[in-house]
Amino acid sequence: MKKRGIWVFFIIFSMFFAYGIVPAQELPTVAVVATGGTIAMKIDPETGGPVPALSGEDLVSAVPELKELANIRVVEFSNIPSDYMTPELWLKLSAKVDEVLADPDIAGVVITHGTDTLEETAYFLDLTLKSDKPVVCIGAQRSASEKDSDGPRNLLNAVRIILSPQARGKGVMVALNHYINAAREVRKVHTSNVQTFESGDYGYLGYVDQDRVVFFRESVRRQKLPLPQALPRVDLVAMYTGADGSYIRHAVDSGAKGIVVQAFGWGNVNKPVYEAIKYAISKGVSVVISTRVYYGRVLPVYGFEGGGATLKKIGAVFADDLPPWKARILLMLALTQTQKQEELQNYFDAGL
Repeated sequence: MKKRGIWVFFIIFSMFFAYGIVPAQELPTVAVVATGGTIAMKIDPETGGPVPALSGEDLVSAVPELKELANIRVVEFSNIPSDYMTPELWLKLSAKVDEVLADPDIAGVVITHGTDTLEETAYFLDLTLKSDKPVVCIGAQRSASEKDSDGPRNLLNAVRIILSPQARGKGVMVALNHYINAAREVRKVHTSNVQTFESGDYGYLGYVDQDRVVFFRESVRRQKLPLPQALPRVDLVAMYTGADGSYIRHAVDSGAKGIVVQAFGWGNVNKPVYEAIKYAISKGVSVVISTRVYYGRVLPVYGFEGGGATLKKIGAVFADDLPPWKARILLMLALTQTQKQEELQNYFDAGL
């Protein structure tokens, strides 16, 4: 009877591996750091709109397939709309994620986040995290109350990306609707469609298919900056027809250490804004020129007052192809290292 029991155990144990069923202790461990967002919201009967409602544990429990892939460790960081995200929270989140990644048992981290500022958080983390373990930021365009919510699928796909052997060293990724994007290049391009994140001229990093995760490329313009204790105030001011420069002057006079100007075209402004930028630089405030145009780099080309060439001459820095909101992030971090125009420009030109 004893020998028979041993044979039964051996047969059952063999079947586990034959059918790909691995005991829980043999599975890799993936951390899910929950920050909030639509993915964690449900419809509030009083307001009729989505509000924060679900914890990270709730999100994981809604995807039972995860148990077949990994042991999930949930870290409850916050439960806020991503519109409430701040630079101070970025500092804390980066430190927390690095702390989690330092655990040798952790294969990687999934961050659940609202889509409104997801690309900014992802880029900040990409610039500051020390570990090269995979980090995937996800969200949802539809709340958990909707029958076709995209949150569970995005969470499942994110864990699959983490477990892909090719994911390590790719930097922080953003993955929704099966597509994988690099943090530096990704943008939200649609207010409501589940296919909302794209990477413009760069293209997607990869795709989560039914049978495997397929990577097409990797981002070659990544860089690392130290995580500071605090970040300087950097304001973002949009150029528009007839702008008088008063917003820039107000930013300077109220204490901004840096200003990103969302300029026209290649990086051009009108004469009043040009004079305001000159004023800012004369007061020791760093000014970075970006553009409202979706594709392409800003370059100091035009020679009229307010043209890119004249802005560079008075000390402005050019953001290359970073959109204004990401140029602001890089400037905040770079200003903790230097205030010199040439050295700041090197940060924006990194990888060229």
